[in-house]
Amino acid sequence: MTVRCDIEIPEKVVRTLGLRESEISEMLKKELSAYFFERNLLSFGQARQFAGLSVWDFLGFLRERKIPLHYDLAEYDEDLKTIMELS
Repeated sequence: MTVRCDIEIPEKVVRTLGLRESEISEMLKKELSAYFFERNLLSFGQARQFAGLSVWDFLGFLRERKIPLHYDLAEYDEDLKTIMELS
């Protein structure tokens, strides 16, 4: 299921940004995904999907904004368990 959210942006702002409507939508999705990830409201995977980026592109996007990854002991244990199951 997808929820659509319409945001009204004044034409002057759009002209100032020099972006097309589709570019503004993509930019807002990426910025919101980083915001939600940074505040632990979305996981990395959820935020990446929301941004519409690959794992590597989202990592680069977060790095550009100096947003650290959240990686705790529980996630490490889960990753280690997955690695052990795959090997």
